[in-house]
Amino acid sequence: MPTIHDVAREAGVSASTVSRALSGSRPVNPELAERVARAARSLGYRHNAVARALRTNRSHTIGMVVPQISNPFFPMLVEALERRLQQEGVELLLCDSAQDVAVEERRLRALVERQVDGIVISPLDTEASAPAVRAIAERVPLIQVDRRVGGAVSDWVGADDTAGIGELVDLLVAGGRRRLRFVSSAVTNSSALDRATAFDAALARHGLAPAGDPLLGTFDVNWGRRAAELIAASGTPVDGVVCGNDVIALGMLRGLREAGLTVPDQVAVTGFDDIAFAEISDPPLTTVRQPWEAMAEECVRLLLRGGNGTERDGGPRGVSIAPELRIRESTPPVLPGQRSQPPFPGRDREEQSSPVRDKEQR
Repeated sequence: MPTIHDVAREAGVSASTVSRALSGSRPVNPELAERVARAARSLGYRHNAVARALRTNRSHTIGMVVPQISNPFFPMLVEALERRLQQEGVELLLCDSAQDVAVEERRLRALVERQVDGIVISPLDTEASAPAVRAIAERVPLIQVDRRVGGAVSDWVGADDTAGIGELVDLLVAGGRRRLRFVSSAVTNSSALDRATAFDAALARHGLAPAGDPLLGTFDVNWGRRAAELIAASGTPVDGVVCGNDVIALGMLRGLREAGLTVPDQVAVTGFDDIAFAEISDPPLTTVRQPWEAMAEECVRLLLRGGNGTERDGGPRGVSIAPELRIRESTPPVLPGQRSQPPFPGRDREEQSSPVRDKEQR
């Protein structure tokens, strides 16, 4: 196997010049850098990233832990983050916690042992994930994305769930729907809790009450289908369903059809995320689009700023980015002028205080 000294002899330069040229640690004359690169390619030399990490105390890698990669939302977020990191010359190591808090903790420890320069995590559980997330945040820069644990642990980046759910409820009400029901995941994670809270608040602004208790299960198609069966069998009139994510909404569309109910004539359905399948569902799904690219940009910005925010004045920051409404055929058409100004106009905001702390004060 060729060594750095072999490359140096082939290129006619010193070993230290080869090291600087291949690692990018210090500027090298462009002509010399090209000569070194040609020599390395001709010899089949591969730079030892582990050795470089030991020398520089940087691995140029970021770790990421997501709850379940089979959920279509997370691959889209991962792709956006990886594209952004590549612009900085940083690699991404992806881990799936498999919906298991113990696995999540092991994945976090494994990433730290591999000397990643930082970690982006969407915690599985608001409470159960907190000890591991807090412990790792004390060792490496850590950003929470989409979901977050309780307490002022680290910076957080995510969509403005309150604005998104608010816009969906406003749209349904403008379309003449008054008997709305919420279907989502059990409120063990912050996204599920925020969206459930936002649904109740949006109905209250319109002077409406829910058409039944929220149906809370899991973020998957089968639960959406089962929830549709429960709605159809309840005997309580429902003319609109706000789902906690698109995957549930896709199951809801099928379940309502199987129960003999038409969408949107009898029951309107909305989702949350705007995954790829939302536009090609039958009927195409009205939803709000998660701002993946903006979320990835903010995660990288905060990581490159260094630390977890705990040493800045005011503590960790929350960056909340407004999602974008996507109106399709799963909701009734709304004529121009029927929709009032949304009570939560789109905005991006950065808060000095922890968004988790804010939530706990509500």
